[in-house]
Amino acid sequence: IKSIRGSDPNGAVYWLARMIEGGEDIKFIARRMLISASEDIGLANPTALVMANTTFQAVTTIGYPEARIILSQCAIYLATSAKSNASYMAIGKAQQAVKQTGNLSVPLPLRNAPTKLMKDLGYGQEYKYAHD
Repeated sequence: IKSIRGSDPNGAVYWLARMIEGGEDIKFIARRMLISASEDIGLANPTALVMANTTFQAVTTIGYPEARIILSQCAIYLATSAKSNASYMAIGKAQQAVKQTGNLSVPLPLRNAPTKLMKDLGYGQEYKYAHD
């Protein structure tokens, strides 16, 4: 994973081979690739998550030894992808804010107002629909 994070495809394949030859569960490796696709690559290449998920499905379906080729393809793809940890950082900061502020009420302008009473109470007022 560190070689993927460091954009080193040769290192990624080498350490993949070490993990496989060391007896690591190939599904565990594929799960780690899923995590890396989101955590390390994220929005810089959203297709990386699709690739990693397809890799996990294929590895689960066909098993070893053929799965090693699929894992290698995914490792190279992830290592050569642009990187962004923005989603990882954003959810971490948001969770920290929730922990610090506690269980706050949803502001009235953000609340749905499906009834007249709710509208009269101010639910949804001042809400701007982004598509209008």
